Amino acid sequence: MKSVARFGRGVVKAEVQCEGVTAEALCYEDLTGPCSVGDEVVLNTTAVELGLGTGGHHFVMWVVGRDRLDLDVGPGTGHIMKVRYTPMQVRCLAVEEETSPYRPALESFSSLEGTPVVACELHSMIAPVAAGIKETAGDETRVVYVMTDGGALPLPYSSLVRELREKGLIDLAITCGHAFGGDLEAVSLHSALAAARACARGDAVIVSMGPGQAGTATKYGFSGIQQGEVANAAYSLGGTPVVAPRVSFSDARARHYGVSHHTLTILSRVALARCIVVVPELGREELRRLRLQLAREGVDRRHVVLVEDGRPAVERLKRTNVRVRTMGRGPDEDPAFFLAAGAAGVLAGKIACATRRAES
Repeated sequence: MKSVARFGRGVVKAEVQCEGVTAEALCYEDLTGPCSVGDEVVLNTTAVELGLGTGGHHFVMWVVGRDRLDLDVGPGTGHIMKVRYTPMQVRCLAVEEETSPYRPALESFSSLEGTPVVACELHSMIAPVAAGIKETAGDETRVVYVMTDGGALPLPYSSLVRELREKGLIDLAITCGHAFGGDLEAVSLHSALAAARACARGDAVIVSMGPGQAGTATKYGFSGIQQGEVANAAYSLGGTPVVAPRVSFSDARARHYGVSHHTLTILSRVALARCIVVVPELGREELRRLRLQLAREGVDRRHVVLVEDGRPAVERLKRTNVRVRTMGRGPDEDPAFFLAAGAAGVLAGKIACATRRAES
């Protein structure tokens, strides 16, 4: 390693010499142990060789000269393994464990009591959703982000979550499944949702995979299909599932134009629970197209489709200078995408306010 720069918890961006070429590599010290300038390291170079976008980095796998690893994620000593049965497995103290201080709260949990749970397909959606909640319900509203393991597994990989935390749009993060590095660790999605309410005292919950999306242009072969599973889990625990549809009039691919085929598949085939699907206020022709696409797949018969103004969320992102892009496009290049996610956040904020009033 020629140089190292630390950003976030346990994430190192290093300059390395790889086959005679100077390159950049990421090192997760939770997985490799500490690294420093002068270390000789073993790299995984696959993503760079494939020319991937998200995740297109060299990754440090091992520091040469080290003869053993005993790795913990977060404070405390737990017995739950994540990335298990691989050479990279790490142990963490999950909220469900007997030694966890959060175990009593989970054991007494019975329901989400109507708490809005916004199910997102893409990681970039969490910014406008969070902004919409805070702008509508107020900054005192506690927003909890649950990161699933459909994309990046280490939460510290997300510079977006770090920025949203710094700017007060997300109050606490929980990682579930094999994802790790959150403020709290959970074994399953259902436990993570329970912890968001019972342990983190969340007024609203946002659920999405980490950065990165695997897609194959087939009906069911995309990692974002988890969005439907999130909606089902939220409903089964007594929450209010709110689905942020993937909408774009800037994506040149026909399957993602208007309402993405991903969203249509999720809402017509995967989400068994009755959800609130939030469509953004747009121009008449654009809104008409969205309604026709949803009606063609029977979404309006299976779910509640509402129209909401997403502009307050986008304006909050601009006002706080949150930098977020999807497929290389920002809010100015792909306004419908960010307005749709923002509209879901605005509606979730309204539900959170109504829930608070009912409890007081």
